[in-house]
Amino acid sequence: MNYRHAYHAGNFADVLKHVVLSLVLVHMAKKEAAFRVIDTHAGIGMYDLTSIAAEKTGEWKGGIGRLIGPEAAPLPEAAAALLAPYLNAVHALNPDGRLHRYPGSPCLALALMRAQDRLVANELHPEDAETLTQNLAGDRRAKVLGLDGWLALKAQLPPKERRGVILVDPPYEETGELERLAQGLQNARRRFAGGVYLLWYPIKDPRLIARFHQAISKVAPPETLAVELLIREPSDADRLNGSGLIVINPPYTLEADLTELLPELSERLAVGYGARAEIVRLG
Repeated sequence: MNYRHAYHAGNFADVLKHVVLSLVLVHMAKKEAAFRVIDTHAGIGMYDLTSIAAEKTGEWKGGIGRLIGPEAAPLPEAAAALLAPYLNAVHALNPDGRLHRYPGSPCLALALMRAQDRLVANELHPEDAETLTQNLAGDRRAKVLGLDGWLALKAQLPPKERRGVILVDPPYEETGELERLAQGLQNARRRFAGGVYLLWYPIKDPRLIARFHQAISKVAPPETLAVELLIREPSDADRLNGSGLIVINPPYTLEADLTELLPELSERLAVGYGARAEIVRLG
């Protein structure tokens, strides 16, 4: 297992993933009943954007760096309101106004959760799991596991709270990961059909994504969304041209919120011709 997210933290794909996660968690918190967040591939939880790894790629500068910082243009009022929970969580880690730390999904989730809610953060990489444990230490709402992501998910479903958000963000180091994602979704929903599932995927070859959408549509319930952000035309199948999220059981407000927000993100995060964002219904 070679993937280390420290090289990519805060990039355009993280922005999309974390914006959607934030919108979902804000909606979940509107009901008093507790919920559980299950993060199957959690990483280390918190990232230093001044580290050697982050500076080596500089990917965050084309992601969160275009939303926060001296070169970031003011956001329109509607977009600013929708992004506020996400951006406030980032600002809270950077009180001096300088962007040097970025929350991974576990820390972002904790920033938006309440006292009664719980987080299970799973990370298979031993060194990263240890760092994750240190970064979440002291927060009683959080539990760290070090299992294969799919084994961890099976063990946690259904959550005792009976309300849950499940984030699945594999490293995609092996062929067939998209197929495994579709099969894993089917298995998970047998155990917990009512959960909100967020399944992240990279967009390189559009043909693979089309087949993936077909596989998801066969096992997904109605109203399932594919939320995609491309930073360039996907003409080179060997590079990351965009990213997407399959959203199972989306909150009823999510599609309208993203319809408002995605054009703004697409414009700010674009790097070349053909950049765009779209929402596709798969259910």
